Amino acid sequence: MSMNIGQHISQQFNEELEAIRNHVMAMGGLVEQQLTDAITALVDANAELGERVIQNDHKVNGLEVNIDEECSRVLARRQPAAGDLRLIVAVIKTITDLERIGDQAERVGRMAVRLADAEMKQSNYVELQHMGNHVREMLHDALDAFARMDAEAALAVAHEDVKVDREYESIMRQLMTYMMEDPRTISRVLDEMWAARALERIGDHAGNIAEYVIYLVKGKDVRHVTLEQMEEEVRSER
Repeated sequence: MSMNIGQHISQQFNEELEAIRNHVMAMGGLVEQQLTDAITALVDANAELGERVIQNDHKVNGLEVNIDEECSRVLARRQPAAGDLRLIVAVIKTITDLERIGDQAERVGRMAVRLADAEMKQSNYVELQHMGNHVREMLHDALDAFARMDAEAALAVAHEDVKVDREYESIMRQLMTYMMEDPRTISRVLDEMWAARALERIGDHAGNIAEYVIYLVKGKDVRHVTLEQMEEEVRSER
């Protein structure tokens, strides 16, 4: 789907902006796959898949560098203004968060490798899988909002981050209880906590991407406002 930023005298400029958008979506797709594989590796105790996630992290990093360079060239050559400038700024911020999501997915992959030989309680699988699926959906929806320049869809992602935080707190309470009941589980449970923390951070980064979409569409920085204020900005006709 083409972004309706506006047409330019230079067709080449249009093509450059569209290429940047497409590359962001490609990077997003790779990060989504990394996250999917990391969650599967963790839940299925699949060390081989966890190792694959670790090995593929360099691909995410490479895409961030390439897109950042594309944006720098456009800024230098085109000196974009208004909506075009917001697009470039939003892209630069978005790929930073995508790279960090990739880092957190790699961390989950590492925990999956460490936990592959450990006996996890089935309840832990269920809780971690549910939270993992939740943040994966958040990331997918944030990228979809970016592709469609849909501020309302981005707002919905921001609301989901609050739910993920509550899930994370619940999981941490459960894991603390396991450690107190059986000190022999401490090492394993600490790894599970790190995995849960990584998933919670992924939710935060997906929420950040949603905020950049609102900035792109509305021209308003909503990074440090309440959800109520964010709703007002999204639904404002100004």
